[in-house]
Amino acid sequence: MQKISPFLWFDDQAMEAAEFYVSVFPDSEILGVTHVQVQAPSGPPPGGVQTVRFRLSGEEFTALNGGPLFEFTEAVSFVANCATQAEADDIWNKLTAEGQPVQCGWLKDKFGLSWQVVPEGLYALLGSPDTAASQRATAAMLGQIKLDLDEIQRAFDGE
Repeated sequence: MQKISPFLWFDDQAMEAAEFYVSVFPDSEILGVTHVQVQAPSGPPPGGVQTVRFRLSGEEFTALNGGPLFEFTEAVSFVANCATQAEADDIWNKLTAEGQPVQCGWLKDKFGLSWQVVPEGLYALLGSPDTAASQRATAAMLGQIKLDLDEIQRAFDGE
């Protein structure tokens, strides 16, 4: 078990969310489910799903059915670092299904959780010591919703 892991508060969709996320990311699985033993002030009744532990691409998460007390905000997001543009496109399309594209590779999924979907190579372009090229790449990225690394690379190259 990893030392620090995200713990996500859902109203009553913890199982649905865990199953959805496991379907989006390769090498992912549900690790365990606990059920409510004693009624809490919020959350499901006894017998209902209380928590779901799951692994996404090697990283462990826990989802809680805690009731409608809290909602996700953009103050916390998860970054999906993708090896290829095709992988980024696939993950983007799955996470935005019933969700909402935002800007610069950010989106909110159907549960309101914020994600950034980033193709490999973006950080190298944005952090290049060639300041003019890096500025062009940054301007191109800022104009995008879903990131297109080829377009950002062309801007970096001055094309």
